[in-house]
This record gives sequence, structure tokens and C-alpha cells, in this order.
Amino acid sequence: MTHAPQASASSREGSSLVLTFSLQGETFAHDVARVHEIIDPLPMTRVPRADPFVPCLINVRGAIVPVVDVQTRLGMRRAADEKAMRLVVIEVPIDDEATKVAMIVDGVNEVIEIDGSAIAEIPELGSRWPADFIRGIALRGDELVVLLNTETLFRPRRSPARTLN
Repeated sequence: MTHAPQASASSREGSSLVLTFSLQGETFAHDVARVHEIIDPLPMTRVPRADPFVPCLINVRGAIVPVVDVQTRLGMRRAADEKAMRLVVIEVPIDDEATKVAMIVDGVNEVIEIDGSAIAEIPELGSRWPADFIRGIALRGDELVVLLNTETLFRPRRSPARTLN
């Protein structure tokens, strides 16, 4: 089943539309303007010696797309229940080039509007996730929505430079 949000990212000054999704019962969000589609899991091809947060590739309508395990990247354990799992295909800048990646999420919730003034920094004390990967946190009713920083979250880890002797 494919769902493609049909909305602009900024519906009014200072607010943005985000797609919310679940990871281990927590609500996370990503800018809806960068979402291409939401798909059911596809056959995945493991990549030998790949970084654990990008373990495999999929074929999305003829394009080879890396699969990103956001839970691994955030230091979370993978959920065992894969029945509700979805792949959110997004476009993010990696090394200044627009790149499609597919995020593994436990479930997709909804598209919501978040007022920019409602976004706060995540407190260092008690934060479960690396601060570099979190843009901020917003309160929506009784629920906290964690906004991902895709500029850093999907950036490949760099291996130390090797020297030739």
C-alpha cells in the first residue's frame, strides 16, 4: 500500500507540516515536504560490511535506495513486531546532493502542523538520543513529538583517514 502526502511543508509563517511516526512507542517527526512515499516492507538486500544503521538496499520503482534503521542510529533496540513496520521514502541532502533513503519505522501516524514557537531544544540531562540527531521537541496535547535533524541523522560516518607509509 502506498500513501503520498499531498501537502506543502509550510502552510503559514512559522509553522510546518510534519509526518509523525512511531519508534518503540515514541512519536518522531520528519518534514512532510521531503517525504516521497510510505510503503509496506519490500524484499531487502543486505550489504556486506555495511554500517549497521544502513544495513541493506531496496528497489523502489527501479531506483536502488538505501534502507536506514533509525532505531539503530538513535541507539534504540529494534522492535520485534514487524507487522506494522513501514518504509518512509524521503529525500535528504547527503554531501550536498539530494538522496533518496528509506527509513524503517514501527508505524506511521499522521501529518500534523507544528508551530515553530512550540519547538524546544531537547534537554541534555536525561536525553535518550544523541543530541546531534534531534532538531527539537514539541508538545502536542499530552504527547511529545521528537523532530529529527536529517542534516546529521543520515550523514554517513566517516572512517579515519588512512596514511600511506
